[in-house]
Amino acid sequence: MSENIIALILGIVEGLTEFLPVSSTGHLILVGSLLGFHGQKANTFEVIIQLGSMLAILVLFWKRYLSLLNFSTIGKPEKRLDVIHIILGVLPAAIVGLVLHDFIKTQLFSPKVVVVSLVAGAILMIVAEKLHPKFSAGTVDELSYKQALTIGLFQCLAVIPGFSRAGSTISGGLIAGANHKTAAEFSFLVALPIMVGATGLDFIKSLDFLHSSDIPMFSIGFVTAFVVAMLVAVGFLKLIEKIGLNLFAGYRIVLAILFTVFVIL
Repeated sequence: MSENIIALILGIVEGLTEFLPVSSTGHLILVGSLLGFHGQKANTFEVIIQLGSMLAILVLFWKRYLSLLNFSTIGKPEKRLDVIHIILGVLPAAIVGLVLHDFIKTQLFSPKVVVVSLVAGAILMIVAEKLHPKFSAGTVDELSYKQALTIGLFQCLAVIPGFSRAGSTISGGLIAGANHKTAAEFSFLVALPIMVGATGLDFIKSLDFLHSSDIPMFSIGFVTAFVVAMLVAVGFLKLIEKIGLNLFAGYRIVLAILFTVFVIL
């Protein structure tokens, strides 16, 4: 199979899974294993396609991010999402990720860890569905600082490969009392800064492995991930209130079984 076809397939996988509660890391490892795409070049390629997903979120929510620069709204009595919400939603995981970055990359990126995380994340999502108020209402502008911090603390789980950043944050949002759409939208909003930090650090470390001959492959993966991630993010926000997390939890368990069969055994 040509590298360009591999790039297209993995770009689609990244775009489909980055913002869904199913673990993009688990999918990329599984599909990469099936395609025989391993090594440092594969690791660098994953960083590049994650940049494509990040760009999708920036394009979709640029007005919201721009509004966060209006610091005059901080502390006002009217409810409105502000930069403090984002900081509270990002800071815990950023600290954990920065402190444990090398340990995570060297010790936790193993198939067995991914399988355990897939199942543990599925259990968390099922519990979150059970605990969250059935008639919770409101928009992302009505999130409290306490709810934002709760979501931020749950995002710390996402430093474990296979746990899923989206799954952790949306589950945290439901447990904190937000509805599905609000939890998902806030999950998207805190995705960009946390991914900039994590992916940016990986990108710097990958610079020595970038070669001009890889530009076509990396470009295909980047563009594909960008387009697919945009479509998935828009569709997910429209559907999450109707489908909930249980369906994704069941899918994660099936994925863990496939991962065990095709990667571990």
